[in-house]
Amino acid sequence: MGRIALKIDVDTLRGTREGVPNLARMLDRAHARATFLFSLGPDHTGWALRRVFRPGFLKKVSRTSVVEHYGIKTLMYGVLLPGPDIGRRAASQMRAIRDAGFECGIHTWDHVLWHDNVRERDQEWTVEQMTSSYRRYAEVFGAPPPTHGAAGWQMNEYAFQQIDTWGMRYASDGRGDGPYRPCVNGEPLRHVQLPTTLPTFDEVLGVDGIDESTIAGKLLELTTDDGDHVFTLHAELEGQKLAPAFERLLAGWRAQGHQLVAMSDYHAALDLSKVPNADIAWGEVPGRSGELIIQPPAL
Repeated sequence: MGRIALKIDVDTLRGTREGVPNLARMLDRAHARATFLFSLGPDHTGWALRRVFRPGFLKKVSRTSVVEHYGIKTLMYGVLLPGPDIGRRAASQMRAIRDAGFECGIHTWDHVLWHDNVRERDQEWTVEQMTSSYRRYAEVFGAPPPTHGAAGWQMNEYAFQQIDTWGMRYASDGRGDGPYRPCVNGEPLRHVQLPTTLPTFDEVLGVDGIDESTIAGKLLELTTDDGDHVFTLHAELEGQKLAPAFERLLAGWRAQGHQLVAMSDYHAALDLSKVPNADIAWGEVPGRSGELIIQPPAL
């Protein structure tokens, strides 16, 4: 069978402190590798409440029990409580994941700020945000980050170019069907994008009666062939309340014969001469509100 690259987005302080160690234990039991992508600056999760007026946001919130998964305190960060500095407060938990043998990389500096603004921002703002995350990563880990996975699959052309400037060989910043080199102004960049290919738990829960007891089966229906996939999970969801469902999914993938790998493993197995080029594009994904980076037809 194929490879399933496990990409873990860590959005919050609580997710870093609680969800990340839980996931590491589950992955270890399943003999699975994975890539943890950390938010490295302030936790302003409460700012996300401003999205309440966006089409589809309330519907998603009602399906995924945001308060249950994130907790009242986290939802107050940036609103009634100051946003804690995740990279300062949870550096030891981040290093513990690296020391346990898992790949680590950058998710973002300020998750909500990036998610809600990057599409319309200029090069100066974009590079400043990315540089803050890069410097903090190097401070925490004592080494440069190997990869990047954008918050909310939100990017702009300057962000894609910055990944090349850093010399990263691969990143996972959007949704799609398979590896490609993104193009800016018609010119392909050097790094390879490894887009998320499978729906996430929060996009599927509550749709057509799918609940925590059946969601693993739904995902397993999509991985019965021998193709490669990238699955994005969240420390705040699969690392906490949805942990039993994720463990069932891991066991199911093992039973199907898939290799459970990190992003670096997936990239290392590619024939880079066959990776196509594709323009940067925006589009909608079922179960998620708003537009995000998607993979258009190859050039």
